[in-house]
Amino acid sequence: MARNTSTSHDPAELGELERDVLSIVWRTGEATADQVREEMERPLKDSTIRTVLRRLEEKGYLVHTVENRTFIYRPAESPQRVAGRAVQRIVDWFCAGSVEELLVGMVDSKVVSRVELERLARRIAAAKKQEGGKA
Repeated sequence: MARNTSTSHDPAELGELERDVLSIVWRTGEATADQVREEMERPLKDSTIRTVLRRLEEKGYLVHTVENRTFIYRPAESPQRVAGRAVQRIVDWFCAGSVEELLVGMVDSKVVSRVELERLARRIAAAKKQEGGKA
């Protein structure tokens, strides 16, 4: 189940159909082309689904195994890691690489509340404390 590509693809460049297919595989944990087609909200040809799955694999989002000549696709990385890469791109583009500027902007725009940031800070502090205890 080796990957053909690195995880350097920009998630912002995924098309709507690619995002829909990837969401299905993330939700189900693994899926064949037929299963993905059945989960889609709009009717698509089998060849279209197979092409999208292949492209997502080429871009590093999926991997596959073969069982009885059937390709079974699995996520190559979690939605959180892909989201992290997408956010990193936003930080680089709009915030000169400053996560702090991004977070201040999110608070100012009411995307995240100060209470949520404080809760996150406590979780980070607790995680650091656990890491320090294991060393």
